[in-house]
Amino acid sequence: MEVERRLESWSRTISEHGGRMTRSRREVMRVLLEAEAPLSPQEIRARAREHYPSLGLVTVYRTLDVLESLAFVRRVHREDGCHAYFPATPGHHHILLCRRCGRALEFTGGSELAALVERLEAETGYRVEDHLLQLLGLCPDCRAQIAQEEVHG
Repeated sequence: MEVERRLESWSRTISEHGGRMTRSRREVMRVLLEAEAPLSPQEIRARAREHYPSLGLVTVYRTLDVLESLAFVRRVHREDGCHAYFPATPGHHHILLCRRCGRALEFTGGSELAALVERLEAETGYRVEDHLLQLLGLCPDCRAQIAQEEVHG
């Protein structure tokens, strides 16, 4: 099972970096790996409490900080103003986020983005040190569902 494999990999890496692998951290990680869409810390806590009722919100935030520092999760900025998190794939990626169902998909930045950064630096005098690119729209499933709703009014 993919979730178990990634859980073990994350656990090893956390231990190698001097972190403790607690039951609460494991539950937060499991919830993230099983989710189909990015989850807020509150949503993570609610789902994890089904298996670990005493899990606190502070522990969720601390675990997310550790996971983000190790590049295991990516932070998503949702339209409702909340941050949400989902498992990241290795390497430099950006995010497509469905406005309707909340599903996220990563995509790689290509040479077009590098060219844009170079142009902006030349035009503005800024030195770009980092960036966050997130695109919002509708996933194919939601687009099909909307089209179906319009047909059946």
